[in-house]
Amino acid sequence: MKHKVLFISSTGGHLNELLQLKALFDDTDFHLITEKTKSNMKLKEQYPGRVDYLVYGSKDHLLAYCFKFPYNILKSFCFWLKLRPEFIVSTGAHTAVPMCYIGKLFGSKIIYLETFANIKTKSLSGKLVYPIADLFLVQWESMLECYPKAVYVGGVY
Repeated sequence: MKHKVLFISSTGGHLNELLQLKALFDDTDFHLITEKTKSNMKLKEQYPGRVDYLVYGSKDHLLAYCFKFPYNILKSFCFWLKLRPEFIVSTGAHTAVPMCYIGKLFGSKIIYLETFANIKTKSLSGKLVYPIADLFLVQWESMLECYPKAVYVGGVY
């Protein structure tokens, strides 16, 4: 029996990093969640029945973000209830953090891959998920100074 795994990230570079792990899709009963943008609508065609979207929100538009972020938290909770994943794998950012906390609260194991973009400093989502992650992975050996309990895996590209 395959493990139920939820892969989640915001759109853009975080999603690009997450999709580097697609070799794991074949070995799992996977589902993918990201933000809905024109650039990633093709994912529903690539992985029929295995993709859902959260509302795209940017902290650059703070007023709108103040409404979208709570909505995404509620939507994340509904997705968790629907999917009930054993594992949640994430590369961040803000969109994924609530799902990690919801999953942790209800017994999912959290696997977090810190972004390749950070070589010496923590990302905000990394800071928030690190305390609850069952496995925290970094792509730069230098990041072990920031996250002492992390596992260095090298770049996923």
